[in-house]
Amino acid sequence: MSEDIVIRLLLLPFSALYGIAVGIRTLLYRSGVLRSVRFDLPVVSVGNLSVGGAGKSPHIEYLVGWLNQYIEVSVLSRGYGRETSGFRQLSVIDNALQVGDEPLQLKRKFNDVPVCVSESRALGVPELVKRNPQTQCVLLDDAYQHLAVTPGLNILLTEFERPFTRDWLLPSGRLREWRHGYRRADIIIVTKCPAELSDIQRRRMIAEIDPYPRQRVYFSRYGYGHPYDILRPDVRRPLDLNTDVLLISAIANTDYLMKYLTQKVRSVQTIEFEDHHYFSETDLLEMAKRFDQIQSSNKVILTTVKDAMRLELHQAFLWQNQLPVFALPVEVEFDREDEAAFQADVRKFLLDFKS
Repeated sequence: MSEDIVIRLLLLPFSALYGIAVGIRTLLYRSGVLRSVRFDLPVVSVGNLSVGGAGKSPHIEYLVGWLNQYIEVSVLSRGYGRETSGFRQLSVIDNALQVGDEPLQLKRKFNDVPVCVSESRALGVPELVKRNPQTQCVLLDDAYQHLAVTPGLNILLTEFERPFTRDWLLPSGRLREWRHGYRRADIIIVTKCPAELSDIQRRRMIAEIDPYPRQRVYFSRYGYGHPYDILRPDVRRPLDLNTDVLLISAIANTDYLMKYLTQKVRSVQTIEFEDHHYFSETDLLEMAKRFDQIQSSNKVILTTVKDAMRLELHQAFLWQNQLPVFALPVEVEFDREDEAAFQADVRKFLLDFKS
């Protein structure tokens, strides 16, 4: 028996207690003891059953980039990891400590789109609309477990390699709630799929998820762009097989990214931290030391766009030490005809919406 299985078994009693608490909370909402609010404009929620790693931010970015061509869309997030509290509308000059890394990442990419943070989505949505009356649709980032709001369209994400169907409740696993929570979803997107996804793999995953007749299942993957200098975003640096990379990451799961990099560059060394980690001076000194030890004339420090939001808090250190830190952009790509079908589903929801 492996060490991981032993640890998981030891943690099962705590998972059971956690599951009971989650179940009671859900029951209180279902019975009406706790109130769930509906709004008179379209609200789309994007979330997952597990803790991090499913690709919420890239999928929110996809929706914003597509919908913003046709309607006035706004985004509301919790702003995880920020030092502020309450409702706040983002500006491009904010930093990650003020608003959280993921909302800031979104605001920097879509300057003209209202992006707000609030611990309470139920209070945050009316305040967002009050400040941005032109809003025609609100996207809720990471709100699948936020039962105080009933979205008009509920989108659930799950990773291809680590679907919720094979996971366990916290702390023995990564699930925030029982697996049957997937029943609340209208659309399920299997994310981080391999580049070549076979018909058999698609059918097996759909069978494993076992969706209800009203639920649609789609498949997506990531496409990576050319890295940009986080201090000079107009400077780009393509990766090739002559490049040696030091990867700095504080995200939930780097497996998908590592598969891409190991095929794209000559070598990859990593320094990994917990998700949403705020880098310290000690971390930066270790990063500079590790980078200096790489014996190569073509080396670069690479990070994710989300991590770049927190690394830029240390601009002075990066400038002073002349560290070439580049962020790797990521875009969502749907498998085959899934993009057209997914967009048709969302479009139908918006056109059929009645307040």
